Amino acid sequence: MIPAIDLKEGRLVRLYRGQEDHAKVYSEKPEEVARFFEELGFSRLHVVDLDGALGGVPRNLQAIRNIRKVFSGTIQVGGGIRSMETLKILDEEGINLFVVGTVALKNPQLFEEMLTAFPGRLILSVDSKGGKVSVGGWKEESSYTPQDLAKVWDQKPIWGYLYTVVERDGTLEGVDPKPYEEFKRVSKKPLLASGGVASLEDLKKLYGLVEGVVVGKAIYEGKIDLRELK
Repeated sequence: MIPAIDLKEGRLVRLYRGQEDHAKVYSEKPEEVARFFEELGFSRLHVVDLDGALGGVPRNLQAIRNIRKVFSGTIQVGGGIRSMETLKILDEEGINLFVVGTVALKNPQLFEEMLTAFPGRLILSVDSKGGKVSVGGWKEESSYTPQDLAKVWDQKPIWGYLYTVVERDGTLEGVDPKPYEEFKRVSKKPLLASGGVASLEDLKKLYGLVEGVVVGKAIYEGKIDLRELK
């Protein structure tokens, strides 16, 4: 399990199906939550700059910097990474992995350059909405299926994929293993799952199928007691 910290205007929030007007604030100080995960022994965090995802450039760098100071494990950051300059800034802040989606579809040449500069450190974000890949903070739908992306990028030096089922994200509706099973048929890279996790049972459904599961709302709403995992 990889805990998620979604940032909006410097605060930790969760959205409902990616809708900005359905943001619920869980903490004014995300770094304190990151410190809590550190104390529980988690070795990896998933951090999303929601303002960056919509604006195309990072907006929560100070919050990301604060999280890096208190969390010693691997941190993967996504949201608004659409230039080499942004990658370099995050690299200088000590971020380990970069989650990139929009660039791979809209500017594949730039994505290739990113992979050349940071081989093995980019996670390709596959955000599936109605079976098609969404980009631009989930506001734009493409004609590509998740499998189409895997066929293009699987042989490139990406770390792997983060596959989010947008319709389930932030809903606590539970997970459906089927999309991940279908994706695994065309990809040999590591796969992280995201969207809809509501209980430990959901984690068990995905155990052995994916390499990690990003969990946010289920933690903050108390659906999963992290102490039970120790």
